[in-house]
Amino acid sequence: MSAARVERLVTSGQFSLDGGTWDVDNNVWIVGDDHEVIVVDAAHDAEAIAAAVAGRRVTAIVCTHAHNDHIDAAPALAEATGAPVLLHPDDLPLWKQTHPDRAPDAELADGQRIVVADVELTVLHTPGHAPGAVCLHAPALGALFSGDTLFAGGPGATGRSYSDFPTIVDSIRTRLLTLPGDTVVHTGHGDTTTIGAEAPHLQDWIDRGF
Repeated sequence: MSAARVERLVTSGQFSLDGGTWDVDNNVWIVGDDHEVIVVDAAHDAEAIAAAVAGRRVTAIVCTHAHNDHIDAAPALAEATGAPVLLHPDDLPLWKQTHPDRAPDAELADGQRIVVADVELTVLHTPGHAPGAVCLHAPALGALFSGDTLFAGGPGATGRSYSDFPTIVDSIRTRLLTLPGDTVVHTGHGDTTTIGAEAPHLQDWIDRGF
């Protein structure tokens, strides 16, 4: 039996919110083995993601939050693979901005467990960057999939609609920095980091306000 692993695909597109549009590169995480996987954040390019999946069964498309750059390819990938799209219900208002005619297939809830290739991922509701933002913790892989909640260098942005800085700080402090320090943080954009590398800087982020 093949071992479960984490694969990264970078896709490029645009992020739009509050009347602004920015070019972005997104990390798409594929978690599983040679037979079945989940996709974390179907960003921009359903064909590229399907090619990276390479014929394996996709059991779920998990959305860490519903900003358009993380979900724009989700319906097309779901259609191509037959996998359900999972989203925390608090992010439905954001989802509907991008996909008004296509609802997610199922809801994510705090504490929910998703199993793929004998690996268990626990859903952590971590609002702040978005109301329904979640992270996925996979202890067996020593991995956290943080979406846009935590990056190398600090919290996700909170200067736009549906976001709040004190809320994201509380989420990071209580839900993420309590994880083992060697946990690898697989982020929504940019480089990976670890819990141990970020934890000492919490007060710096609070002091600077972002």
